[in-house]
Parts: sequence; structure tokens; C-alpha cells
Amino acid sequence: MSWTPPAYPYDRLAPLRDKAAALPGGIVDLSIGDPTDPPAPDVVAALASSGAERSYPTSVGSPEFRAAASAWFADRLGVSVPPSLVGACVGTKELVAGMPGWLRLRAPERDTVLYPAISYPTYAMGAVLAGCRAVAVPVDATGCVLLDRIAAADADRALCLWVNTPGNPVGGLDDLAAAAAWGRARGIPVLSDECYVEFTWDGPARTILSAGLEGVIAVHSLSKRSNLAGIRSGFYAGDPELMAFLLELRKHAGLMTPGPVLAAATVALADRSYVLVQRERYRERLARLQEIVALAGVDAPLPGGGFYLWVPAPGGDDWGFAERLAAEVGVLGSPGEFYGDAGRGFVRLAAVAPMERLDLAASRLEQRGQL
Repeated sequence: MSWTPPAYPYDRLAPLRDKAAALPGGIVDLSIGDPTDPPAPDVVAALASSGAERSYPTSVGSPEFRAAASAWFADRLGVSVPPSLVGACVGTKELVAGMPGWLRLRAPERDTVLYPAISYPTYAMGAVLAGCRAVAVPVDATGCVLLDRIAAADADRALCLWVNTPGNPVGGLDDLAAAAAWGRARGIPVLSDECYVEFTWDGPARTILSAGLEGVIAVHSLSKRSNLAGIRSGFYAGDPELMAFLLELRKHAGLMTPGPVLAAATVALADRSYVLVQRERYRERLARLQEIVALAGVDAPLPGGGFYLWVPAPGGDDWGFAERLAAEVGVLGSPGEFYGDAGRGFVRLAAVAPMERLDLAASRLEQRGQL
């Protein structure tokens, strides 16, 4: 029997997008975590002037990029990761989607991917694409995984456990040391998606690698921290045996980050000051978004990290609330159902639009009153 891919979640927003765009002043698009702010000028200059476009890049990443990532781990997260245990990826989504298939080559007797019940859709889709079982792990009110709710039968079959801190969409902060210990006790790799780590609001930034490298992989992205989603650059690091397997396998698959991208990303990783500016933008926008949804008669807590507001839908109708936001306020959000059945009843709003667009949404709500 052939398999038909499901509709891509964000493509399903097209009717709502049209309604929002029809309002005077146009759409306020908060549906996707798509950066709208400019990257640092020296990063753009490096992209344009590297001279690296002539030759094939190495799949593992350039020595300069791997050294920059290693230094970033030490400077920003306080962990020692040798450059040899860092690998480049073509944005982290391809890595997330491909990981179950690659791990199954390593452990063909296992067929289950564990992932948070409210989470980025690609964790589950990666399992489906690999012909694996996608098993959702229950989460608490902040979206953090409840390790004690994982059935022993599922753990016995698990290829990996995904965690995401700060979490998308809820913004929770997992106990990463506990997740690492859970995986080590069972011989299950724990894959920690940490692409929002620079936007940790409650306490310090954290990585699963602080608990040691054994049995874990941390995944990081330049898309959010450096406003570079368009150039597709990320990296991963961790367990020596797992990294050796993945680095070699990806060579054969031809998964290579372009040379100019690696040059730009190397500059971006060394630039801390620009990230601090971006942090403040997102912090201010989150606070403004919280005020805006309050105008709609809804109370939404600020996240522990990340730049999404997880908004409870009145009456628990996420699609209905998303449609009213689009048609009446011009705001396009994402129904919680995109992030798993457990996400129904919420709408995710991304704090990516410039402040003047958020102010436009606020003025529309002030004129209209509660939805």
C-alpha cells in the first residue's frame, strides 16, 4: 500500500491567511517562527565574500565552523566539546526528520521514536518517514516531558527520545540532566533540540551536554539566534560513538552545508552582542503580545523560554479562535492541533512581527473589544 503525505500544517492556514490579509493594513503574521529582523552586517558580508562557492564543502563542516561551535559551547553554555564531536547540518529540520531512519540502521531491532506530546511536528513526522512508531510522551502544563509516564514496553523498543528546551510551542524548560540519566539507564539516545537556547528567560541557558556527552546529542541552529533561517545552518554535537556514526553516514548521503553558509555561520557564532539585541526584541514583543491577547479577553502566561505565546482558546476551540483572530483582527496564528492532539484548545503566536505590526493588531482589538 502506498503512502500519501499529509497536508503540510502551515499550508492549511491558507484560508485564514486570506481573511487576515483582506483587512485594511493587511496581515499580522504570527503563524511561523520566521525571523523578520536583519542579520548582522558582518555575517552577510562573510556570506558574500568567502570564495567558498567553487569547491564542494565537507559534510562535517569546515574546521573553522566546528571550532567556532566548540568555542560557542564553552563560552555560552559552559561545556567542553571538542571540534571533532561537532557536525554541521543543513538547518536542523533535515537532521530532525532524518535521525530516526539513520538510527534504525544502527539498531534495526528498535522501531519507536519517543517525543513530547505537544511539540514541533517534525519529531513525529521523522518517525513516520523512517517507517517507525511515533509515540507521544505525556507532558506537563509547561510542555515538559513526564519521563515516568513512558511505558516500559515503548522504552524497550525506543530508538531515541526527543526533548526540546526551551520548548516549542509552550516554552517549557525540561530537566535535561534527568532526561540524560533516563536514556543512559536504558541505552536509549536522548536527542535534545536546543535551537531556542539563546532565548531562555527563566534562569540560565542550558544544554543536555552539561550532564556529560555519553548517550546524548544536542542540536543547535543559527536560524533563530542570528536571523539566518534563509541560509539553513545548524550543528549537532555529543556522544563520541553516535557522532562518529552520524558524521560518516552523512558523508555518504551528500548532506553538506554550503561553504559560503559555513563562513557566515562561523562569524555569527562568534558574535554575542547581536544576539543580545535580538533577545531584547523578542522579550519586548512577548510582553506586547501578552497585552494584546488580554485585550481579547484571554490570559496567556509568558514562556520560560523561546518566543512563542501559547494562548488558551476560549471554549477550547483552537481553529475557531484562530479564525476569529484572522478575520476580525488580522492576526494569523497556528492552531494547537498542529503540535499534536494534546495541543488542541490552544493557539500559538510567534513574537516575530515588528512592534508596529503588533501595535496595529492592538489598535484593531481596542476598537472591537473582546473576541
